[in-house]
Amino acid sequence: MTISQPAEPAVTAGRGALTVLFLATVIDMIGFGIVIPFLTYLVEDLATSQGIVEVGLWVGLLMTSYSAAQFLFSPFWGSVSDRIGRRPVLMVGLIGNTVFFTMFGLANTLFIALTARFMAGVFNGNLAVARAYIGDVSTPAQLNTRMGLIGAAFGLGFTIGPFIGGELSNPATKWDLFVGTIFETYPYLLPCVAAGALSLVSFVYAYFYLPESLPKSKRSSGDSVNWVGRLSKSFKQSYSMLNKGSISIIIWATMLFIFGFTIMHAVFILYTGMPLSDGGLGYNEAQNGRIFAVIGIAGIVTQGVLIGPLSRKLGARRMLPLSCFICGTGLVLIPYTQAEYATVQLVIVAIIVAVGSGLFQPSSSSLLTTFAKHEGINLGIVMGAQESVSSFARILGPLTGGIVWTFTVSRDWPLDYHTAFHICGILMLCSAILSLKIKILPDANYEES
Repeated sequence: MTISQPAEPAVTAGRGALTVLFLATVIDMIGFGIVIPFLTYLVEDLATSQGIVEVGLWVGLLMTSYSAAQFLFSPFWGSVSDRIGRRPVLMVGLIGNTVFFTMFGLANTLFIALTARFMAGVFNGNLAVARAYIGDVSTPAQLNTRMGLIGAAFGLGFTIGPFIGGELSNPATKWDLFVGTIFETYPYLLPCVAAGALSLVSFVYAYFYLPESLPKSKRSSGDSVNWVGRLSKSFKQSYSMLNKGSISIIIWATMLFIFGFTIMHAVFILYTGMPLSDGGLGYNEAQNGRIFAVIGIAGIVTQGVLIGPLSRKLGARRMLPLSCFICGTGLVLIPYTQAEYATVQLVIVAIIVAVGSGLFQPSSSSLLTTFAKHEGINLGIVMGAQESVSSFARILGPLTGGIVWTFTVSRDWPLDYHTAFHICGILMLCSAILSLKIKILPDANYEES
């Protein structure tokens, strides 16, 4: 999607409009993260009732389906918003969230759960449209600050989502109010309803406070590039960036990093929820949600407090391999947590993982910006290529994690339940080694930036 940057935007975004965009992005990430604490338990329940034993594989499929749907349908929603405007697309997405979050909570078979998860991803393509809206209503001087609002919402949503998912799961075992209700029959419905309700509130807020940002005179006709055309163009542009010297190195390093990081999304709960007798921690949904909340909070602190001083001291080029090493160390240490010290050790490991991840993202983006400007390449194409490759990694990671877990969890060391986490570390190491090949630009200031 092309994001315009008008010197004088046709519509001025008030506080209400920016609040709606912020909420839409938060909900987008809540939709991704809310299932992480309880997904393994939901799959185990449904798999048992259906006589299915490949729990890890189904966990990977359910996590992958959401990212795959977003990857496939974001260009579609972008095309639609170019023709009919941003406001209706954002509002349709919010309603879709409410419907399919609730459907997921009510799923009584794995196929229904998979369908609901995929459809939630289809309608949760609001991030690209929200960015386009900001581009429509912002002057060049406002653009960076307002895009930063989307980044903050991204981190907040990933923190809130797992926390809600964990704390509100299985409510009948925690609060008498829910005993004998539908929430006892469907123990994971309440967090899904909560997310759906938040989306519905945002829809109402958007109805009253979100003006259309794209004037009719600037909308494309129905004969413009369609969904398939946009997807094809995205693939071609991404491919063209994979042989552009240091730019391609940064993009490949990002792909390996996200690949390793999202493998963890699938296998973390499989490990922590595993019985103590099998080497796991016997964690429940709430305990898992709190650990992911720690990761989210630590990531926010890293990007809000640490990244500035470290960037000035080390520079983005040095921080990139360092961040891979830090994050990889944390991921490898996860399955070596001792049950009697699990809370303390997992919090420490979670902070290590979050610091590494929090340093990597802005460092890679900074380097891409520097090299794109140095080589005179359109920044939108470069960032689009990075996002496309990252999306593919988010699809591949959970599925790989689920498959590896399924084939190794019952085996003996070294190919046992540690293996998936070892692969995370290997991928992070590969990313670090690859990033060392990024050349130094004598006329660039990223070492001091």
